[in-house]
Amino acid sequence: MKIITKTLMASCIACACASLPVLAAEKVDLIITNAQILPMDGQQRVIDDGAIVVKGNKIVALGEMKIASQYEAKRTIDAGGDIVMPGMINTHNHIPMVAFRGLGENGVENRLINFMFPLEKEMLSRDLIRTASRHAAMELALSGVTLITDMYYHEDEVAKSVAEVGIRGVLGETVIGFPVVDAKQPYGGLEYAEKFIDEWKDHPLITPAVAPHAPYTVSAEWLIKAKDLAVEKQVPLLTHLAEFTWEESKTDAFSEQMQPGQSVIEYLDSIGFLVDNLVAAHVNHLDEQDMALLKKHGVGIAHNPKANTKGNNGYSPSWDMVNKGLDVGLGTDGPMSSNQMDIINVMGYAAVVARTNHGDNAKFTPYELVELATIGGARVLDMDDEIGSLEVGKKADIVIVDTDAPNTQPNYDPFATLAFSAYPQNVTHTIVDGKVIVADGKLTTVSQQAHDKEWLPVTKKVGEFAKTLN
Repeated sequence: MKIITKTLMASCIACACASLPVLAAEKVDLIITNAQILPMDGQQRVIDDGAIVVKGNKIVALGEMKIASQYEAKRTIDAGGDIVMPGMINTHNHIPMVAFRGLGENGVENRLINFMFPLEKEMLSRDLIRTASRHAAMELALSGVTLITDMYYHEDEVAKSVAEVGIRGVLGETVIGFPVVDAKQPYGGLEYAEKFIDEWKDHPLITPAVAPHAPYTVSAEWLIKAKDLAVEKQVPLLTHLAEFTWEESKTDAFSEQMQPGQSVIEYLDSIGFLVDNLVAAHVNHLDEQDMALLKKHGVGIAHNPKANTKGNNGYSPSWDMVNKGLDVGLGTDGPMSSNQMDIINVMGYAAVVARTNHGDNAKFTPYELVELATIGGARVLDMDDEIGSLEVGKKADIVIVDTDAPNTQPNYDPFATLAFSAYPQNVTHTIVDGKVIVADGKLTTVSQQAHDKEWLPVTKKVGEFAKTLN
C-alpha cells in the first residue's frame, strides 16, 4: 500500500509539473564563456571561470559560468580561460600622422617646428587624412583599443575611418593661429569644428570635440572662443598643456594677457579657460599650485609617458596627480612621437616613469595601471557612466587577451600579466558597442588588401618628400 501511495503521489507531482509553463532562455546576441574577467568596477576583483552576456550594445549579465545557462545567444565565444577586460582607452593622439611614422628620428632640433610642421604643410590632404586614419584605427582595434581621442585636421575624414573600422572616437577639430590644410585663415578651424560637431553629434561611436592646439599657438581670445563653443555644444575640449619647458616663454610672447611669473596653467585659469570638460594632454611641467587649479576645475589629464620620454620633454608627475584625486588616463600622442598606438605597452612605461621619478617601485601597482588604461580614461573623458568597466547596463566594449602565449605565461596575476608581460598581438578579440570587430586576431570590418591599395601610394609619396627635409 505504501508503495502504491508513493507511486500515485509521484504521478500526481509529475502531472502538475508538466502543466507548469517552462521558462524559456532569454535570447541575447553574445555570450563570452570560460573567461577570466577583470571587471574594473572598483572592487579590485577577478572572476575566474566567468561569463559575460551581451544584448544589443549592452552588458546584461556578468558573473560565474552558471549564468550562461539562462540565455540563448546568437553567438558564443569560448575565452578558454583568457583574460576578458574592458576595452582600453587612448586619451591622446593625432592618428593621421601614422603616415609620417618613423621620419625625423635622427635628432632633429625642435622637431615639432622644424620637421613636423613643414611635413604637414606640404603633404596633408583630405585623402591622406582619411586613409591614414583608417590605417591607425585598424592598428588600434587589433591592439584592444576601443576608444581613440584625437586632435587633428579634417576630423570629419578621421570620423569616417574610425567609424568604418568600428572603434569609438572622441575627435577634436584643431584650432590654431596660422593657416592649415583645412583652414585658409588663422583660427578657421573653429568654424570647421562647429560644422563637424553638428554633423556628427548623434553618431553612436563618434563624439566630436573642439581642440585649440596649445596656449603657445592660440591666443587668449580664441582659446575662450573654443572653450565657449565646447560648453555651448556640450562636447569635450582638448588641448596640449605644460608639455615643454619653454612653454611659458612661448606663450608669454604670443599672448598679451599672460602676466609676468605666471605658469601656463595659472594663465589659463586667469582667462577662464579651465573647465571640467577639458582634457589636457601631457601636463609635464607643473607645481602643487598648478595641480590644485586643475583639480578645482575638474580637468582630465591625458598622460603620455612614452612620448614624453622619447621626445626628452620631461616626466609628468602622474602619480602625484592621481594621488591628489585628478582624473588621469593613458595616451600615446601621435605616431611620430611614440610610434606605437596601443595602450598595453604604455602601462609599463607609466610605471617606469613614476617609479624612476619617486625612487619607489611601489608607485602604480599592476591593478592601478590597468585602471588607468580603462576606467581611468573613461573618467578623463566624462564617459565612465557608459564605458571603462564591465558592469551590467554599460556598453559592451570588451577585449580578450590570450594567456596561453609564451610571454603571458605563467599568469599568476592577470593585472601584472597585462601591465608588464602582454603584447598588443596577444589581443584575440575586440568588441565595441556589442559588435565583434576583431575575431581571432583578424579584423572583421575592413579588408587589409583593399586598404593597402590606398595606403601604400600614400607612404611612397610621403617618403619621397621627407628626403628633402633631412
